[in-house]
Amino acid sequence: MGSMCGRFAVTTDPALLAQKIQAIDESAASTGDRDVPGPNYNVAPTTTISSVVKRHTEPEDEATRRVRSMRWGLIPPWVKTAEDGGPDNKGPLLINARADKVTSSPAFRNSAKNKRCLIPMDGWYEWRPNPGKKAKTPFYLYGADGELLFMAGLWSTWRPHGAAKDAPPLLSCTIITTDAAGPIAEIHDRMPLTVRARDWDRWLDPDAPIDEGLLRGHGELDRIAIREVSRLVNSVRNNGPELIEPAEPEEMGLF
Repeated sequence: MGSMCGRFAVTTDPALLAQKIQAIDESAASTGDRDVPGPNYNVAPTTTISSVVKRHTEPEDEATRRVRSMRWGLIPPWVKTAEDGGPDNKGPLLINARADKVTSSPAFRNSAKNKRCLIPMDGWYEWRPNPGKKAKTPFYLYGADGELLFMAGLWSTWRPHGAAKDAPPLLSCTIITTDAAGPIAEIHDRMPLTVRARDWDRWLDPDAPIDEGLLRGHGELDRIAIREVSRLVNSVRNNGPELIEPAEPEEMGLF
């Protein structure tokens, strides 16, 4: 089956997000102003997205939440530098990390130690295969209370070979997925791992080991609502609020 969580929607401005979750907005600082993510109803891999981390400014101070812009698709620090100065990343895009593999996989285990993040989103898209039909049906899965979902993620810093010590690194991230459960399992076998607000700080804490219990759970399954949406989402070129609208009756089940 295809990767779980390959497209999602996020419409909250990074500065507003930072305010909402009592975080420092470092989104412009981490990529330069040109890359601050705007509303995006069809976030695809390699897009710049907002990510929440917890870091120290000074070694002895208290770690604080920060919103940073990152490329979606983790680039481990050991990836070589290509001729154009970017990462020479020929392998698969690491947009998802399996919850049961994050602490053992060479690509993820260093990040799992102290570079854990939250990926905020309004919701994500999933495609259900239809027996005997070629076209899959797209669904939108979102917070039933209208609030953002925060997915468990990992992040990494990458620097080109020979880069100056003070040159800003490329920040990248991946979304952790787990076995789908409840109604979601009828659509797909994987789902992103949501983290409840009360667990955010424990998940993000750069000085604490990873919370294995959280990795084994199903996050906020009870908060997630599902609706069928139109096939407009299938094309990355389409991007607007119509993507998350309920599918029209004539679109449903006729094709």
